[in-house]
Amino acid sequence: MRTTDIVLPKPAPFYKAYIDVLGDVELLGMLERQLDNFPKFIESIPDDKMSYAYGPDKWTTAQVLLHIIDSERVFQYRALRFSRGDQTSLPGFDQDLYVLNSEVEKRSKESIIKEYRTVREATISLYRSFDPSILGREGLASSLPWSVALLGFVICGHQKHHRNILRERYLP
Repeated sequence: MRTTDIVLPKPAPFYKAYIDVLGDVELLGMLERQLDNFPKFIESIPDDKMSYAYGPDKWTTAQVLLHIIDSERVFQYRALRFSRGDQTSLPGFDQDLYVLNSEVEKRSKESIIKEYRTVREATISLYRSFDPSILGREGLASSLPWSVALLGFVICGHQKHHRNILRERYLP
C-alpha cells in the first residue's frame, strides 16, 4: 500500500503533515528503509549533542529520539487493536509526560539505537502479517478515526518529521 492509496479515513490536519512529509511511498518499503537508515543517523549525532535543547522548554536530542520510539509503540498498539477488529475507542497519550518520565539522561546512545531497532522490527513484523484487507480496518483513537494503514504511514512520517527537526534545529 502507498500513501496515495489512503482513502478513508482522511488524517486529521495535525497528522496529515506526517503523511505529506513522506511523499508517495510504499508502506513496508519505507518501514524497512527507515530501519536501515535511522540508526545510522542516530550514530552520527555527536555525543555532546544528545543533551542539547535548542531553546528553553524544548526537548533534548535524546528526548526527541525516545519520543519517536514511544510514539511508534503507541501507534503500533493501536494498529494491532484495530487490525483485530477491536472497536473500543482508545484514549490519547500525554507525550510530555512520557518524555518527563523517560529517564533518558541515564541512557546511552547505543541503548536508544537498540531499542529503536527492536520496536521497528516489531512494527515491520506486525505489518508484514497483515493481509491487504486488514489495512483498511478502522478504529477511534484520541477521538479521531484511524485505519491500520494510516497508523503505519504516521509511524514513518512522524519519524521523518522529527528527524528533519533534529537536522534543522539541533544539528546545524
